[in-house]
Amino acid sequence: MPKPRKHVFVCSQSRPPGHPKGSCVQNGGTELLQAFWQELQKRNLYESIAVSYTGCIGPCDMGPNVLVYPEGILYVRVEKSDIAEIFDKHLLGDNPVERLLAPTEIWN
Repeated sequence: MPKPRKHVFVCSQSRPPGHPKGSCVQNGGTELLQAFWQELQKRNLYESIAVSYTGCIGPCDMGPNVLVYPEGILYVRVEKSDIAEIFDKHLLGDNPVERLLAPTEIWN
């Protein structure tokens, strides 16, 4: 297996309905993960991009969240309609999608 150039982690944290922290699954995280896998397949980028599900990567109230390595870029409120742009601009073009970036306060 070749080492991926980028690794995308899609939050798949599920909490009970009504949990005060919320969860990415309740906000469409599962469907988002499936859509990322579909886009990866459509573009046949298995040798350079990896897409994995993960547990909580915070901030739950801004999910679904997506984390891209090696840069450590956190995207919040990602929708299926954002995936092509993430692939084009960030995963292939090395330019993060500014409008989806988590606020800098998240990291403090």
